[in-house]
Amino acid sequence: MTTPTTAADIGALTLRPVDPLKDAVLLHSWVTHPKSAFWMMQDAKLVDVERAYMEIAADEHHHAYVGLHDGVPAFLMEKYDPAHRELVGLYEPEPGDVGMHFLVAPTDRPLHGFTRAVITAVMTELFADPATARVVVEPDVDNKAVHALNAAVGFVPAREIQKPEKKALLSFCSREQFEKAVSA
Repeated sequence: MTTPTTAADIGALTLRPVDPLKDAVLLHSWVTHPKSAFWMMQDAKLVDVERAYMEIAADEHHHAYVGLHDGVPAFLMEKYDPAHRELVGLYEPEPGDVGMHFLVAPTDRPLHGFTRAVITAVMTELFADPATARVVVEPDVDNKAVHALNAAVGFVPAREIQKPEKKALLSFCSREQFEKAVSA
């Protein structure tokens, strides 16, 4: 994120690229936590997480970022080109489509409104690129909490799709849908 995003009483949210080796222990603790079951890395070893994020770092079509809350790591964001990753052959990508994943770090001290502030900041960052026309997501069909968050920032479900690892709810959010949702 080039400039911090702030939400009332939440604080500054910023992004920096994942450093696969330096961030592996932190990311491993997040993605293997029971609250992160939909990330599908519950049984991952540290080396698996290192390897996964080294592959992303080397991939021109996939990027990972550690999200910081007032300078402290608190969430993970991935963006990808759905014409080349994740959704190849599962829908017809349009120019300006950007795929996104996000994960809020598990915590024993939840901050009311934090996850909504994170997804809003992530979407703001994605739409900061004028080339982004629409954000595409494919969460697990059973992840009702993320469906509600997605709807809150303007996503509209299109249909269920079968990915190799899960049945997913393909959903889209245009720049206009996002702006309308967050201004309401």
